Amino acid sequence: MAKCLFLCLWLSCAVSRCSVDGETYVNEVYSKTPQKLAKYSWFGNVRLYHFTVPEDTVLLRWLLTAIRGSGFHCGDQDIAVHFRAGAPPVINPILMGFPNSTAVSLAFNLTLRVPSGQTINITQFNVTNPVPGDWFIAAHLPKNDGKIEQQGLPSCSYLFQTQLYIRRAADTSVLQNNIPFTQTVTAPLNQAQLKFFVPEFTSKFDVYILSCSVKGGLTSDCGLSVILGSASLASSSVMTVNCSGKEPCSASVSNPPWNSWVRVTVQLSQPNITAVFTITANYTVGCKPLSVPSDFNTSLPLGPSSLSVSSSNTSSNPGSSSPANVALANSSDGACVRNPTVMREEQDVLSVRFSVANNSVRVASDVPAMLALDLNSAADSGGALIVQLDVNVSSLIGAFDSVRACLTTSSPVLQLNTSQSCDAAFMKGYSLKVSSNETKALLRIPFPQAALWYLSLQTICKSSANCTNTSAVVSVSVSLSACIDDCGPYGECRLLRTYSYLYAACVCKAGWLGWSCSDGSAALSFSRQLSAALLLTLSNLLFIPPICVALYRGYHVEATVYFFTMFFSTFYHACDQPGVTVMCIMDYDTLQFCDFLGSVVAVWVTIVCMARMPEPVKYVFFMAGTLFIAMAMQLDRRGLWNLLGPVLFALIIMVTSWVCRGVKRHHCYPPKWKRWVFFLLPGMMSALIGVCVYVFAQTDSNYYYTHSIWHIMVATSVVFLLPPREKDVPPWGWPHKLCGYKICRNQKEELYAVT
Repeated sequence: MAKCLFLCLWLSCAVSRCSVDGETYVNEVYSKTPQKLAKYSWFGNVRLYHFTVPEDTVLLRWLLTAIRGSGFHCGDQDIAVHFRAGAPPVINPILMGFPNSTAVSLAFNLTLRVPSGQTINITQFNVTNPVPGDWFIAAHLPKNDGKIEQQGLPSCSYLFQTQLYIRRAADTSVLQNNIPFTQTVTAPLNQAQLKFFVPEFTSKFDVYILSCSVKGGLTSDCGLSVILGSASLASSSVMTVNCSGKEPCSASVSNPPWNSWVRVTVQLSQPNITAVFTITANYTVGCKPLSVPSDFNTSLPLGPSSLSVSSSNTSSNPGSSSPANVALANSSDGACVRNPTVMREEQDVLSVRFSVANNSVRVASDVPAMLALDLNSAADSGGALIVQLDVNVSSLIGAFDSVRACLTTSSPVLQLNTSQSCDAAFMKGYSLKVSSNETKALLRIPFPQAALWYLSLQTICKSSANCTNTSAVVSVSVSLSACIDDCGPYGECRLLRTYSYLYAACVCKAGWLGWSCSDGSAALSFSRQLSAALLLTLSNLLFIPPICVALYRGYHVEATVYFFTMFFSTFYHACDQPGVTVMCIMDYDTLQFCDFLGSVVAVWVTIVCMARMPEPVKYVFFMAGTLFIAMAMQLDRRGLWNLLGPVLFALIIMVTSWVCRGVKRHHCYPPKWKRWVFFLLPGMMSALIGVCVYVFAQTDSNYYYTHSIWHIMVATSVVFLLPPREKDVPPWGWPHKLCGYKICRNQKEELYAVT
């Protein structure tokens, strides 16, 4: 009831506008459909929720609801929830290894607990002054224990739902460049929200509190603090300056984000006072690149064929550069930064390649080279950003020591040296370095933030050396791929979707783990993979005795079904292996369907055969049951009732037939106790053991053994349960003699026309 009242309050606020101290706020509510949680073994087990936060949002309030569904004896359950702005969260709940040269910043997370005596947990999580744009929430259960749960059996299930409440300022004050602005701060809000637009090529952003006075207070100190930036739950996402006792007070930010609004929050620390302050802001453009010529064909990297036409006068030396790059290397033009033209080529879903002319850049020591990489779309944040640098040793000029590179989002780092960090304002940067000793550098970033990325490069000279005309040619390869290294030889890259958002993740096999299946700490050895393959395939040869018994007793249709089951089960498991011991004779999906279908149909025909019905009726049940089983397998192959349903129905048919026979004969059927003791009871025990192992004992680690036991038990039960042949049917089901074109049998003759 309280939850309903809370939601009603939200909905009423969503259509209302409230004014507090002259500022207008608008409330909005968003909700996502509940999803069933899964235990974590790879990122595909995560339930991902995507929200878009508008500009000028002052408060995010998530209502996280975890509900326990069906299940018996469910204890305390922890649910991990991860938050990240700009891209899906990078998580590592089972402490897997990441591939080399991978930059990882784990997302902020919290844990919800559903106690054993409760069925629901409702938690609120607030973020004040959040960064606008895409926000993602990922939720999952703890590590998968490897238990293979059969669909249809009761188990402890959990649903997770997210609802987002947004409080947005509709009339945020805008600071103009170098124009003072007077604002009043009063209780109970105790803060003023302003924003300032930072244009492109800005190198510095300054905010000044020129003056501040208190109205009707006993103190002259306003106790103001200035907060620059917006909260993203990452380190250094905001900058706070305490202005208490300082007048004027200033806050300075280097390398602020370009072409974006920067939030300026002036907060009043002292309660129950009203302060009037004057604030101003300005930005500084440190440097701008030279304007490109109007003929774009001379600078666009259209490919080797077009470049060869325009560079016929250049040297064939691999260390030389194109005419455009030679011009950029000349410092006499007065440029403070070089920005080679970058071409973005979309190749596929989550597959983008960035390239420059000749795939290389001449990097000088006097000014940096800046490459702009456009990933400013949520559609690009679900893959992995790959950056590779390779310096051409034969192209080194002057007192070359190394080439330093910084990869940042939203704004570049334009002053590169050995001691300076690559971090920009409110954002973490990534550093790369190549030299004559280490000519290659690699950086991989899973789930890159949706933003405009910048790669800055500059040549670093040797200490105490003349840096005049020092440069090097560096091959630059930047791409966005769905998965790192395509998940390697022991993984498969899968494209996932949550609503309309696409992302990718690796599912590993053969015990390999990690973001790209490169963690071999728990990998299966080749001998174990081979043993598993042999166990699962050769155990199907136990169907040869049932086939022979069925043929000997004249059950040719049943023998055909057993052979079908043996054949497709053998080759399905040969194709379903997790490692390198794999052999697929046809499409995997076809093999799986035939294996599942054959297994259930084999049980079906065996029980129907035990009913000892007339042949026309028996074959009608054979065909009708097979068709319905095929339909059920197409709907859900792994559903437990796809096996139990036909078994129970066939048992009803068998018991009904046996009761009818017993009533007619006034005797229990089957009549002989030896049939019960030496055949039916051992067969039923074997089948029961096989079903119990299949349903309750299978885990990921013992699957090779338990599933092989299932094959053996089912095949053994068929040998015991198949009824003896009819008295009028000879062994193997064939007559003893042929009379011309007539096949003579004991009780009837069947004429076969020969054409």
